[in-house]
Amino acid sequence: MWQNLLKDIQSGNTKSLARAITLIENEISGYELFMQMMAYDTSARIIGITGPPGVGKSTLTDALIGALLATERKVAVLCVDPSSPFHNGALLGDRIRMSQWYTHKNVFIRSLATRGHMGGLHPKTYEITDVLKAAGFTDIIIETVGVGQNEIDIATIAATTIVVLAPEIGDSIQYMKAGLMEIAHVFVVNKSDMPGAEQCINNLQQMLRQLMHNNVWEVPIIATVATQNKGIEAMLQAIETHTALTLKPEYNVVMLANKAYSLLQEKCMKRFNYSALKAMLVTEMLKPEFNLYKWINELDMS
Repeated sequence: MWQNLLKDIQSGNTKSLARAITLIENEISGYELFMQMMAYDTSARIIGITGPPGVGKSTLTDALIGALLATERKVAVLCVDPSSPFHNGALLGDRIRMSQWYTHKNVFIRSLATRGHMGGLHPKTYEITDVLKAAGFTDIIIETVGVGQNEIDIATIAATTIVVLAPEIGDSIQYMKAGLMEIAHVFVVNKSDMPGAEQCINNLQQMLRQLMHNNVWEVPIIATVATQNKGIEAMLQAIETHTALTLKPEYNVVMLANKAYSLLQEKCMKRFNYSALKAMLVTEMLKPEFNLYKWINELDMS
């Protein structure tokens, strides 16, 4: 089944692609062997779009799809929505803003829920992007959930990360204090026709001068109004310029190491079952000499 599925995906069968993603999401038996059939591929460009809620990430993604298609690219989009803490479901509503691309032959859009995974991504994002590469997409856009200061996993998978802000989000410095500043390859101030846009850009420029003076890449700040398609060409040009840097072998090694480390972490954690750990601790914690750190250190990791 899996071998035929891969052949169908490589031949451009969209239904087979969607089915494969569902099987991987649900960890159906055999999916790991399926992933081992994938050829190592660095030809596809992965673009991450992240930022606080309400800044217009989906509208910006919609505009970027159009700009990429105008250059005869083939675009896949993964839209990640947060899962409900009560029933683990998600609205998966980002595609509403991208409805004009539903039937386009060179566009594939898939909504994913985080399924409780921290970091702003779906837990199988690595695997799904590899399947999209096998399908022949030249650009894969990953739009994360509305992130806070620490949900920055997108930086481990996207070659180019776009951090989107808007004047209306309040004190933008609060969003920059932790990881978001460090992961941005391009800053976009969307809704730049609103009051406070100039101040937001000035704040970013001041922080970048303090933090980025030793970097090889000078992070650009692009003002956009995504609903009017303003600034989209400048944003695409910034992506293209940064892509030239990511083609260097040393950059690919860093990205591959990030990916391997994350996949190894996931594999190691599968050895531990929460219910089993809880049952073990019920008796262990009653022992007078019990120490959690010692107990963890002595656990069988094999």
